[in-house]
Amino acid sequence: MVFCLVTLFPEAIKSYFDSSILKRAQEKKLVKIKFYNPRDFAKDKHRKVRPTERRQSFGRVDDKPFGGGPGMVMKVDVLSRTIQKAAAPRQKIILLSPAGKQFTQDTARKWAKNYKNIILISGHYEGIDERVAKIFKAEKISIGPYVLTGGELAAGVVVDAVSRHIPGVLGKAESLEEKRGALGTPTYTRPEIFKHKGKKYRVPKVLLSGNHKKIVEWRRKNIK
Repeated sequence: MVFCLVTLFPEAIKSYFDSSILKRAQEKKLVKIKFYNPRDFAKDKHRKVRPTERRQSFGRVDDKPFGGGPGMVMKVDVLSRTIQKAAAPRQKIILLSPAGKQFTQDTARKWAKNYKNIILISGHYEGIDERVAKIFKAEKISIGPYVLTGGELAAGVVVDAVSRHIPGVLGKAESLEEKRGALGTPTYTRPEIFKHKGKKYRVPKVLLSGNHKKIVEWRRKNIK
């Protein structure tokens, strides 16, 4: 699976991908994460600027919105060149937006199964020129009912969630908590008794019993 992140700030998320499970997944060549910075596509050194063109806007990744309003909007021409550079067969293009469709576990599972390339466009400022979504048939996706200052964190969430469903990334299929019915189940480890401010916190006795049937029943009852 290849993830192509279109972002103005690759340094904001790159370190997360270079650690732990996602780092190992890249080393095993199960996952590839590539960055495309629109700033690299905002200026053509060989292009001559016509007298009628606005010189101050040439080479910019954003500009003032038509119709007025605060903030700046990421430009369609710059993003178009960036996305075309990242394009590949069997791809899914995602525009991360608080107004998008809710991203879910089921979504992550389906994408891992159906696509080989996912392009994630991270917005900034007041947003992205609407023509980008129309031209590239990009699906707008939100990771939750809140607004972030940029799409980098959202892109990281999507990459992480989708990668877990790629065979070999987690080592064993049993590592998927949802398959084991373990999501929300309380877990404990040593020490058996932990003292804090004069109070003892113990591991539930059933987990120490060795009775696997009772342990399974306890875990089912205690899923939160």
